[in-house]
Amino acid sequence: MHELKMDIDALNAFLVSEFPQVADDFEIESLETMRLRVRLRTRPAHLRPGGTVSGPTMFALADVAVYLAVLSLVGPKALAVTTNCAIDFMRKPAADLDLIADVEILKLGRSLAVGDVRLFGEGHEDRPVARASLTYSIP
Repeated sequence: MHELKMDIDALNAFLVSEFPQVADDFEIESLETMRLRVRLRTRPAHLRPGGTVSGPTMFALADVAVYLAVLSLVGPKALAVTTNCAIDFMRKPAADLDLIADVEILKLGRSLAVGDVRLFGEGHEDRPVARASLTYSIP
């Protein structure tokens, strides 16, 4: 059974320390063993023409969310890296809502972790805008 090695405060401090350029974009809302919820505070820089959140922004949210979920279980290993990502964009997210990522770590091994993520607009959990599967290499 896995246990948490970093709590929400430790993960936030890690983001500020290692990724200050994006730390203010994300807010960890909840954390359990093998599960994490992260909010992306959507702002104009995240939007694309047509009044929607851009695909690269949605990828960034999925990637950061799985990264944080993995770190919560293995500790502050800054050099954990994405080795694979598959993302399905399912519907246009509203530009005026924050995006939420719900992560579940499906497998945590010694060198690889696999996570599944659902992204949805705030208040619309029943209508995911994207889902992604990511694999992380753990140093």
